[in-house]
Amino acid sequence: MIIGELIMVQPKRIGHVVLNVRDVEASTKFYTDIIGFQIALQKEDATFLTCGTIHHDLALFKAKQSFRLDDGVGLNHMALQVEDFDMLTKYWEKLFQHEIEIDRTTDHGMTSSIYFEDPDGNGIELFCNNQDDPAEGLAIMSDGTRVNTELNFA
Repeated sequence: MIIGELIMVQPKRIGHVVLNVRDVEASTKFYTDIIGFQIALQKEDATFLTCGTIHHDLALFKAKQSFRLDDGVGLNHMALQVEDFDMLTKYWEKLFQHEIEIDRTTDHGMTSSIYFEDPDGNGIELFCNNQDDPAEGLAIMSDGTRVNTELNFA
């Protein structure tokens, strides 16, 4: 134990997200068929999903109660990065084909994003970076004059 010295810590990355869902089977179908996750492990009351690289990126657990907080407390949305704008456009087309309501599309400057909800109302953002250099994206994010605009796919 170090006394009197500040210990600096910093997380490496977000490891995974766990969502409590009403219907594990329906949510698993949504996240595999629409979003493109792969099943790493499926149980009666939970599914562990992967993007194909690590053990799991997203877990779906059967909710113990079927309620939703309406006061804005809790998860706002989770952001899933896609390879590039071409892939984001393919997702927009797929969401449209499956009649999934798109909340909004946004050009943030450093990213381009599509916002929508899963079957339980959890917010999802699909996004791609608009720059190859992360430092450029950070500079755009830090610019207090930056204004988000609507992103048009059509």
